[in-house]
Amino acid sequence: MAKNLKMKAARAEKDMTQADLAAAVGATRQTINAIEKGEYNPTIKLCRAICKALGKTLDELFWEDEG
Repeated sequence: MAKNLKMKAARAEKDMTQADLAAAVGATRQTINAIEKGEYNPTIKLCRAICKALGKTLDELFWEDEG
């Protein structure tokens, strides 16, 4: 798994800490950190919650561009 720099950037745009995002989606800060570092593959439910909290789509945050 690759690092999720898109999620980290989107969180920064919203001026949210990992703890802020974790609280918004009902996860732990450690879980958010692990997703951003590419060490944890979140459930689709968590992916959708993160997208909603950050105002992004699944494509924008989680889908790799096939190029």
